[in-house]
Amino acid sequence: MANVAFIGLGNMGGPMAVNLVKAGHQVCVYDLSAQAVIDVVEHGASTAVSAQECVKDAEFIISMLPAGKHVASVYLGENGLINHIQAGSLVIDSSTIDAQTSIVVGSTLKEQGIEFIDAPVSGGVGGATAGTLSFMVGGSVENFNRAKSVLDNMGKNIFHAGEHGAGQVAKVCNNMLLSVLMAGTAEALQLGIANGLDPKVLSNIMSKSSGSNWTLDVYNPCPDVMENVPSSNDYQGGFMVDLMAKDLGLAMDTAVTSQSSTPMGSLARSLYAMHASAGNGGKDFSSIFNLFNKESKE
Repeated sequence: MANVAFIGLGNMGGPMAVNLVKAGHQVCVYDLSAQAVIDVVEHGASTAVSAQECVKDAEFIISMLPAGKHVASVYLGENGLINHIQAGSLVIDSSTIDAQTSIVVGSTLKEQGIEFIDAPVSGGVGGATAGTLSFMVGGSVENFNRAKSVLDNMGKNIFHAGEHGAGQVAKVCNNMLLSVLMAGTAEALQLGIANGLDPKVLSNIMSKSSGSNWTLDVYNPCPDVMENVPSSNDYQGGFMVDLMAKDLGLAMDTAVTSQSSTPMGSLARSLYAMHASAGNGGKDFSSIFNLFNKESKE
C-alpha cells in the first residue's frame, strides 16, 4: 500500500480519496473547506495544517482542482508544492484543465526530479463514489504503469492517451461529444413530446434503433423516464451545467490551437452558455432538456 497525499476534496475528489482509504492506502488529505476534510477523515484519512505539510512524505500526490490557474499556483506558485514534494514522487493531476498548463507543470516538476501525469476523469460523482471512473492519462508509459497501483482503486477504465497533455485533450474531446449527444437527445425527445408522443415510449424506440446513445440509454434527460438519474430529481446531482460550459470552453481553446473545425462543439458551447446564463449553472447538464421545451416558451 502507498503513502498518498490528496489535494482538493470537492464533489469528485472527496469520494475518490475515500476509495483510496478503503483500499488500504495511507491517505493525507487537504482542502480549503474544513468540512470537506472532515468528511474524508471520518473514513480513516489523516490531514495536515497545510498542503505543503501533507505532501512532504507522499509517494503519490493526487490533485483535483477547479482550473488550470489553480493547478499552476498550487504546484509552481510562491511556496508551491514543487518545493515540498520529495524527488522521485509521482504527481497525478486529475483536474480538467488546458493541456498546455499540464505540459508546463509536468516539465517544471521534472526539472526538480518529480514525476507527473495528467489524469482527468469521466464518470461523474456516481462514478467517483462507486470507484468506476474512467481515467485518461497523459505521461510516460513508466509513470502510467506506476500510477495504476492507485488509479485502479478509484476507476474501472484506465487509458494511456499519450504524452503530457494528452489526457486533457482526450477529456475535452469526450465531453464535447457528450454535450452534443445530450443536446441532440433532449431536442429529439422534446420534438416527440410536442407531437403527442410518450417520452418513455419514444426513448424505448430510439434506444432500440439507430438513435441509441449513452445520454438516451443511461442518463435520460426527460424527467420520470428513468429512475436514479438527475432529470428525475429536479436535475440535482451529477455534472453541473457550469462545469460542462467550462469543459466546452477548453475544447474550443484546443480547437483554436490546432485550427480544428468543431461546428457542433461550438453550437453546444453556445447552448450551454445560454442555459447557464439563465440561472441553471448549478443544475445537472441534462437540464439542457428544458431549453427545448416548447410549452415554456409559449
